[in-house]
Amino acid sequence: MRIAALDIGGTSIKSGIWDGKQTLELKEWDTNASRGGACLMARAVAILHTYGDFDAIGISTAGQVDSEQGSIYYANDNIPGYTGTKIRDILEAEFGVPVAVENDVNAAALGELYFGAAKGAENFLCLTYGTGVGGAIVIDGSIYPGSTWSGGSFGGILTHPEAMEAGLEFSGCYEKYASTTGLVREAMKVDASLDNGRKIFEAFDRPEIRAVIDRWIDEIVYGLISLIHIFNPSDILLGGGILAQDYIIREVRRRVDARISSGFSGVNLLQTGLGNQAGLMGAAYMAYRLIEKK
Repeated sequence: MRIAALDIGGTSIKSGIWDGKQTLELKEWDTNASRGGACLMARAVAILHTYGDFDAIGISTAGQVDSEQGSIYYANDNIPGYTGTKIRDILEAEFGVPVAVENDVNAAALGELYFGAAKGAENFLCLTYGTGVGGAIVIDGSIYPGSTWSGGSFGGILTHPEAMEAGLEFSGCYEKYASTTGLVREAMKVDASLDNGRKIFEAFDRPEIRAVIDRWIDEIVYGLISLIHIFNPSDILLGGGILAQDYIIREVRRRVDARISSGFSGVNLLQTGLGNQAGLMGAAYMAYRLIEKK
């Protein structure tokens, strides 16, 4: 069995072949997102052709995904003209094999469910912290999609109402403050050279930078407290490269435990286990399920 998988992000496309046990022939390509949705699909087709024959295709992609139709319900201007793109139709016409399409965070959550840190946990939340804050809701082993394919958009939790601005999307919201982008923005106010997460943690021993990191951890915790009180989950998966820092996950756990209502205690805050392969593996498994149904 050979299942081709793509994980389409705003800056890069990860690709590989899943053989039923592991992901092989891993490659990474520039997305060239600014060229628009049509160019992106042409690029996806060209990438898939590099893998020769396969039995199905799994696509994990940025944007709100109508997974029933295999199309992009909505995408912002990071990929111009991507909204409405009929990914499944395009790829099935080109390759003649079944195609599964899902939002990238949802696909990553499914990857973790079947192969990673959430294996055996049928109900959980998944959050990723990067350029923004992505989320997924898994209930009885399935993604809860929401009425417009945007369930789990936890980045929109309002945490700073005083910062809301009319017409400015997500102003005052969780992803503006709890994302890695938010951390970098605050760190650069102290030292303009600290323009990514790696540099910030290399400067961890500087008291003024440690203070920035601690304030940012509080921002992460604010959103998690709301989610715990709404969903009362047994497990929450936390992902994103910067969440691999031991200090962060340890402090998040400590501060959440100290601040949630005692009736909601006991939630497991887990680090994702598959790293940047989670989306690929989730997409591949969805494609495998399509073959199973035939």
